[in-house]
This record gives sequence, C-alpha cells and structure tokens, in this order.
Amino acid sequence: MSILIKPIITEKATNDSELFNRYSFVVDKKANKLEIKNTIEEVYGVSIESVKTMNYPLKRKSKYTKNGVVQAKVGGYKKAIVQLAEGDNIDFYSNI
Repeated sequence: MSILIKPIITEKATNDSELFNRYSFVVDKKANKLEIKNTIEEVYGVSIESVKTMNYPLKRKSKYTKNGVVQAKVGGYKKAIVQLAEGDNIDFYSNI
C-alpha cells in the first residue's frame, strides 16, 4: 500500500469513472506505471488497460498578515489515471 496513497474522489473524477471507466489515484512520486498497474490489480482485483501519470509541482504561496509576509509551501504530488477493462469497476464506498 505504499505506492497507492489515496483515491481522488472529486466531481470530475467521479464523472470520469461513470462515463469512461477511469479512476484517479494519488500515488508515490517514485512509482512507475508498471508498479501502479500491478498494485491496483492486486488491491482491487480488476484488470487494467492503461495508466496515465501526471506530476504536479511544489507551489510556493505568500500571505500578508498582521505579523508580516508569511511564506508557505503547498506540496506536489503524482496523480495516476487508470483505464479499466470493459465490465470492471471499483467501488470506493463499499466499506463505509
């Protein structure tokens, strides 16, 4: 489970999963496509057609407060979009 950090459950990702059978995950920055594919197949028991990955960079932000300018960092992450085979699906809400 060190490769998969969490699933992305947003309005856009949910729409993608319903229409195109694509699911989004936040994954470890050092993981490659084969490791992501094998991990998701083991954890969820589905077959995967393709994996697309995106690296989001670290962002720096500034806030002007009473105490002066405060510098902050918003962490970067790696996102994987997984296309499942026809007939497979992942239910994130089954154990709630």
